Amino acid sequence: MTDINKQRSVDLLVEKFWKQGYLTLSRKYGTYLPEPSKVGNFDVDIIARYKKNYAIGITLTEADLKDPKILEKLSYLATRQTKFTNKRVLLFIGVPNDLFKIAKELIDFLDSTARKNIRLFPIVEKLLPSSRKNRKEEATLFS
Repeated sequence: MTDINKQRSVDLLVEKFWKQGYLTLSRKYGTYLPEPSKVGNFDVDIIARYKKNYAIGITLTEADLKDPKILEKLSYLATRQTKFTNKRVLLFIGVPNDLFKIAKELIDFLDSTARKNIRLFPIVEKLLPSSRKNRKEEATLFS
């Protein structure tokens, strides 16, 4: 996946965080926010907070889903806890819409504690409807 597509998928996942009420603390490909640090040995795309609850966000591509260590990565990230309060950190996963079913089946292989902590979202590119096609020719009032 090219950097532009990866950046766009991170942007769409950030919108999902916002819809859930989360405040983005750090994110990849951002202008004003810092890059998130690695969690364990794994790169993450977004770190966010809602009140005192934290969440990690990653986007998966087709190559990521074919990686043999993907289950290890998902299990590790889904079982994270905060340092002092030991609250669970939610894992938001964004996948392209055509790979959503494959990702859902992959998550079913994880244990139940990790599965409860994962929120899976399809990343769908929104197309704005064009109003030009629907516009009718009107008679001009003033010339």
